[in-house]
Amino acid sequence: MQVSIRKIGNSQGILIPKPMLAQVGLDDVADLKVNNGVIEIHPAKRNPREGWAKDSQRIAEAGDDGLVWPEFGNEGDADLAW
Repeated sequence: MQVSIRKIGNSQGILIPKPMLAQVGLDDVADLKVNNGVIEIHPAKRNPREGWAKDSQRIAEAGDDGLVWPEFGNEGDADLAW
């Protein structure tokens, strides 16, 4: 597919069709680099646990962090010294 290079402010760019971005998993952030004269665009690597600390703090503040099965145990657990 040929695309036109367009002037965007002091830079230049191309428009990438939305279905093409979705096909490779690009949404709001991407890694861009030049490799052997080829411009490469890859989905940005994200920390899979990003935001967990903030979410767990919010859950704790809401008092919604209790045990789901507080009485749940395995046979013989009473014999173990925790």
